Amino acid sequence: MHWLWVILIGLIAGALAKLITPGRDPGGFIVTILLGIAGSVVATWLGRAVGWYQEGQSAGLIMSVVGAVLLLAIYHLVRKRTA
Repeated sequence: MHWLWVILIGLIAGALAKLITPGRDPGGFIVTILLGIAGSVVATWLGRAVGWYQEGQSAGLIMSVVGAVLLLAIYHLVRKRTA
């Protein structure tokens, strides 16, 4: 049940990040889910590094979206350099 919840939050966070971030984004449904999950991982890592989250806590939906937007921004920067 935990993994179903992770996938659902990943889908929502990835979709919101794609709506917020301007420009053309990669992938479809699966990439959107993976983007949201990766955004949650990034947000959790950064939150623990700053001291916002204790060990065992993870980022919520808003911070997952922020992490996914950060990943999309990095993607767009790298894509501009290679293009």
